[in-house]
Amino acid sequence: MIIVDKALAKRQDENRPVRVGMVGAGFMGRGIALQISQFVPGMVLVAIANRTVDNARRAYVEAGISDIDTVSTREELEANIRNSVVSITDDAMLICQAEGIDAVIEVTGAVEFGAKVALTAIRNKKHIILMDAEVDGTVGPILKVYADQEGVVFTNVDGDQPGVEMNLYRFVKSLGVKPVLCGNIKGLHDPYRNPTTQEGFAKKWGQKPAMVASFADGSKISFEQAIVANGTGMRVAKRGMHGPALPSGTPLKEVLSAYPLEDLLEGPGIVDYVVGAEPGPGVFVLGTHDHPAQQHYLNLYKLGEGPLYLFYTPYHLCHFEVPLTVARAVLFDDAALAPIGAPCVEVVATAKIDLKAGDVIDGIGHYMTYGLCENADITENGNLLPLGVAEGCVLKNNIPKDQVITYDDVILPEGRLIDQLRTEQTEYFAMMRNTELLLSNA
Repeated sequence: MIIVDKALAKRQDENRPVRVGMVGAGFMGRGIALQISQFVPGMVLVAIANRTVDNARRAYVEAGISDIDTVSTREELEANIRNSVVSITDDAMLICQAEGIDAVIEVTGAVEFGAKVALTAIRNKKHIILMDAEVDGTVGPILKVYADQEGVVFTNVDGDQPGVEMNLYRFVKSLGVKPVLCGNIKGLHDPYRNPTTQEGFAKKWGQKPAMVASFADGSKISFEQAIVANGTGMRVAKRGMHGPALPSGTPLKEVLSAYPLEDLLEGPGIVDYVVGAEPGPGVFVLGTHDHPAQQHYLNLYKLGEGPLYLFYTPYHLCHFEVPLTVARAVLFDDAALAPIGAPCVEVVATAKIDLKAGDVIDGIGHYMTYGLCENADITENGNLLPLGVAEGCVLKNNIPKDQVITYDDVILPEGRLIDQLRTEQTEYFAMMRNTELLLSNA
């Protein structure tokens, strides 16, 4: 069902464009700026914030915009919005606070800073669009609670694989087919990759080596599948997911036999991934149907005899589709992907190398840790350290390679928002569980 394009065209005709601010002007941010500025009628990118303001300017210039004003106060930004002058700033909070901005796109990939952007935007009653699975997978459930309280939409993005998975999940479910697996197609998974090993690839595509390494070492896909689980109520079948590796170019239909059937047909379904299948880098959903007549029709339509039916999208187009997520949020109050309640799956920090007491843990996609999906109840009961809070922690104990790190193994930095939000998230959903238990026993 495609209605967003007509709704945006109507806003264009009425000269009431959706007004967007963006935080982050890296590789993906520049693509978003280009897409909104040149190819999305009915939407205007009114401001970009970036720590290095020249990079924000570059994003506009590459998008074909040269009349750009640098601002340092909220008043200056709001005046420019009224006068249809685009703004750049090194203060992201201005974009989160200014009147005249409908939605904020956060595209930094930074956990602590991204959480601050999201929370500030929400508190100022702006829809928040995260192209930041790391924030979402760490504190998304509590940010969604706060967004609901303020009457705004909290969402991850369509175009990136989790959002495309959620679109497909909703489509499959709307057919009356029960989704039992949401899957992600990858071309590489090696948990020991780091910025040095990925430097050449990163240079080729104009990306940061650590960001590229976070894809290669499995941290990014862990966050991606965690937020899909949190948006669907699914789980993982085991720590780290199955992640079957198939010979490169293997037809995706062969994935039907790559997962134990009992993991799919029992419980709420699972999130997982496959390496090497085609068409990559798309997404897929496996579903079941228990009605004999509908099974017959699905077989007629070339989906096979069951019990598993394969649905897939052969691509994801990242920044091309981000503006559509904005429009869905602002015009229809519809999230492309958001948590439905308490965390279902977490991403836990795992040693990439032998670590020593006294080491300060570096960032996601760097040299010391990688992420693994784990069910939230096991994470909580085991006091496991989420990867999203690991950076900056000081190790109290030696941790051998491939061992999961716990809160007992580290000293947390003081005064971080991410830790505050984690505490609030744990306490809020514990209270909700207790309330539900009391009501059920009443």
